[in-house]
Amino acid sequence: MRYRFIAVVALCWLLPVSGSLRAEDAFFDSKGVKLHYTVEGKGEPVLLIHGFAANIDFNWVLPGVTKALAKDYQVISIDNRGHGRSDKPHDAKQYGTEMVEDAVRLLDHLKIKKAHVVGYSMGAMVTHKLIATHPDRLLSATLGGGAAVKLPGDDQFMDDLVESLNNGKGLAPLMTALTPMGRPKPTEEQLKTANQMIMAVNDPKALAAVVRGLSDLTIPENKLKANRVPTLALVGAIDPLKARVDPLKDRMANLTIVVIDGADHIDAVGKPEFINGLKKFLGEHRAAGENGEKANEPKRKEPIPSRP
Repeated sequence: MRYRFIAVVALCWLLPVSGSLRAEDAFFDSKGVKLHYTVEGKGEPVLLIHGFAANIDFNWVLPGVTKALAKDYQVISIDNRGHGRSDKPHDAKQYGTEMVEDAVRLLDHLKIKKAHVVGYSMGAMVTHKLIATHPDRLLSATLGGGAAVKLPGDDQFMDDLVESLNNGKGLAPLMTALTPMGRPKPTEEQLKTANQMIMAVNDPKALAAVVRGLSDLTIPENKLKANRVPTLALVGAIDPLKARVDPLKDRMANLTIVVIDGADHIDAVGKPEFINGLKKFLGEHRAAGENGEKANEPKRKEPIPSRP
């Protein structure tokens, strides 16, 4: 178990994803920033928003989420600005709430009025902020492995992560922080090896700017209590970021929390419990049809008029 976290992270970043495994690449302009996205499948739209320093392939394709959902839904995946094949500005003002607006602009670009939105880790923070700022654009929301809740020590941690990125040490503070309690922390050599692999496909200055903008995603207490969007939180039982989900239990309305036994931050998204729980939740919150039926239910038959 000592090398598991580092090995999983490094391996996932190095694994190439064949074009045959996912939908065709597409791009759109989001207020001057070119963003990459993919669309796969047919049905109600589901927008997937990945986590920090990840991308579409790492967060959604490799764990099998895209394939599982595309059987029944139109799956839209976005490379967040600063990540993947999207543009990577170095100005912190280009992140934070701009990442939230990117999701809305993509829906506008695709002429979609409402969608289910699923975010993981940082993507959960973006999704959480979407609930507060654009509830009218959501059929449902899923917070995977995190939430936009600020905890004591966050500011110092963010400063440390920015400094690490700017000084060539990459994601060392983050990888250490994501090690589940009771497991050995990664060694300096392990961190160095993993960082060399991960940062080979990332821009450290862009990631540092992303981190500086994350504080803008925090949700005010009154917005949590006023939530009317059906929301699911899916988190691993030994994920250190579960500490951000737990406080929502008594503070956020319209929320269901599902804890995945034995899962950590890295492997939870690929667990059958994550995918099955997500599919069940999405099925329960399909849009209503013209006569008020759920989209996955048969339409009500009109009564046969009696003969005179």
